[in-house]
Amino acid sequence: MSEQGALATPSPAPPPPIGRPPKVSNRGRASGPVDSSNAESTDVPEIEYFGAPGPRGYPPMTDYLDIWDVDMIKRPDESNKLEHHTTLYQSDYLIVRRGQEFQVKITFNRPYKPHEDKFAVEFAIGSSPQFSKGTYAAVFPQRERQSTWNGRITESSENVITMGITPAADCIVGKYHMYVAVLTPFGIRRTRRDANRDLYILFNPWVEADAVFLDDDTEREECVMNEVGIIYHGSYDDVAERNWNYGQFNYGVLDACLYIMDRCEMPITNRGDPIKVTRKASAMLNSRDDDGVLVGNWTGDYTYGVAPTSWTGSTDILLSYASSKMPVCYAQCWVYAAVFNSFLRCLGIPSRVVTNFYSAHDNNGNLKTDIILDENGRINRQSTRDSIWNYHCWNECYMSRPDLPQGFGGWQVVDATPQETSDGMYRCGPASVKAIKHGQICFQYDAAFVFAEVNSDVVFYSQNRDGTMEPVKVNRTHVGRMVLTKTPGGETRRDITDQYKFPEGTAEERTVLEKAEEYGCKREKSNPPPADVDLILPTLEISVGKDFELDVEFVNLSDQQRTVEAYVSGSMMYYTGVSSDEFLFLTPTVTIQPQKRKKELVKVESNDYMKHLVEQANLHFIVTGKIKETNQIVTAMQVVTLHNPKLTVKVSGRSRVNEEMLATVEFTNPFSFSLEGVYIRMEGPGVMETKSRYYSLITGGSSLIWSELFIPQRAGKTRVYATLDCPALRQVLGQASVTIKP
Repeated sequence: MSEQGALATPSPAPPPPIGRPPKVSNRGRASGPVDSSNAESTDVPEIEYFGAPGPRGYPPMTDYLDIWDVDMIKRPDESNKLEHHTTLYQSDYLIVRRGQEFQVKITFNRPYKPHEDKFAVEFAIGSSPQFSKGTYAAVFPQRERQSTWNGRITESSENVITMGITPAADCIVGKYHMYVAVLTPFGIRRTRRDANRDLYILFNPWVEADAVFLDDDTEREECVMNEVGIIYHGSYDDVAERNWNYGQFNYGVLDACLYIMDRCEMPITNRGDPIKVTRKASAMLNSRDDDGVLVGNWTGDYTYGVAPTSWTGSTDILLSYASSKMPVCYAQCWVYAAVFNSFLRCLGIPSRVVTNFYSAHDNNGNLKTDIILDENGRINRQSTRDSIWNYHCWNECYMSRPDLPQGFGGWQVVDATPQETSDGMYRCGPASVKAIKHGQICFQYDAAFVFAEVNSDVVFYSQNRDGTMEPVKVNRTHVGRMVLTKTPGGETRRDITDQYKFPEGTAEERTVLEKAEEYGCKREKSNPPPADVDLILPTLEISVGKDFELDVEFVNLSDQQRTVEAYVSGSMMYYTGVSSDEFLFLTPTVTIQPQKRKKELVKVESNDYMKHLVEQANLHFIVTGKIKETNQIVTAMQVVTLHNPKLTVKVSGRSRVNEEMLATVEFTNPFSFSLEGVYIRMEGPGVMETKSRYYSLITGGSSLIWSELFIPQRAGKTRVYATLDCPALRQVLGQASVTIKP
């Protein structure tokens, strides 16, 4: 060391980076990086010689069997795609499903001699293919040389053989490179790398050996092959439908789904396990902690993206994410569930979108949703933190669960909406639906969280002046009131509440709740005596912008006169249960004679609520009060979902494949004020790509007509959807059914 160097003052270490920690490699811990990209590959040598060359170099291999051509039999009308149910994928590549035989035709330079010639068909995935990792498979035509993948010669004619290849039923799902290798005494000669010989291998719900096997033809056709989605929303007593184009077969969607797994650096070796795939994807579909697909936004301000209510399908979202490598703005629960559904169906995992009405989002980790009242019975909005979503959408996917005791396979809940963290990331599931129903909330993953979403008690507390609280009413039936999904093969809704919980009040339900308590879920043990005055709020169907009347009915169940000092509160509410502005507050005092009923008429004028309107137009009415004679607290809640105007969608033409048709959208602004910044979107599964139109202004009372030509690409029954969206009016929907003939 020089004198100057020895005397020099060492410079301070650089400060640690702000934000995310630096990425650390595997050097020193593993011999190479973890193979986590399906897009990366390695060059396989065309010739591998055995041993060192002789004095004159390596001998020529021209005297041995050579490969002239490989036919992947990959056209949509050929046997491979037909038998593997992949004809609808808009791809030039071969797409097959694991655990099921597919065929390739190989042309040699001379007739194949089984007893002399030795060859294998090789499949490689990822950047470092290895047999021990399942990323490399060699398939031999001879029975005595079978590997985890099976092969056989199904036909031989002169120089051409047809070889049947059966991938292992648990092999890695993704895009493989294929080579044909011939063994000679001096080495191995392979076909050159050719992208046309790449193929995709998917999960296979048609094969019993696959973990996602679903033994129900109708259910399987719906949950894997159907692109036409119906997602339920609104409220328990006023259910509405939203159409969605899952588009799992559209051009580029399969590659986008594989990119999602690449983006999160999921090890290639884990991609054959549907449990690991769905858990990883539930984190990657939201952008909270890993720059995933969708940015959640519940604020109502969508200036820098597309409003969640404006989307009509998954294709634009997935393709945008894959091309821009940036999260797509914006999403709410049904968008997360719909795009996740497209991901699952595209890869071959049976899945469906499920809607839970009155879904609890509890902040305390117990089975209680707390509503705080002051000592006079008025709701304390500052202290009430828990929320009950009018509805919440998640996914169910079908698979076996070898990691759980027998009997807990089948439908599994997965949820991409970022609500709470699980193992440090915003994700949820897969959680066994059977485990949720039977209170086995200790089973992985996140069964306790989903259990609370459908089983929480709504507890009303009265907060005294000294800050102490006592329960005054417990509603054990409000949360998880109804769970809906689309009927397989139909267009109606299917109630699957009984798959999540036993009927309220039954011995089975009590047993389940006791079991859940054993695993740490806390419930409200107190059972306050019911008040002798009952409150009843009506179910209303009101169009946005209309005045209406709310009849609050007081029922005196006692033999004495009762006086109720009531509070009637009306506020705007997001569908997540979060309250916005209060537009109505009344304090009537109501006297009811013994064993009588009395109605208090509350007039609600549109001028009061329209200026406070939030998206999805929910009015939340809470009536509380104190009975003067007994000091008992009475409560009742009602959500009124205002009905938006509709779009009219019409389809005209001959309704034949490859013949031009016309779709027309009509809308009339029913309000006295103008609508500004209006976007209309339209698309149809299998018939129309997404089209959009912008209108800067639609004046009050005026109408618009928008027409688009389209050419159907395939036959069958489908729909054309349209949405209208602007800051003043969200979630205006319309659809038209159409049957396309061949």
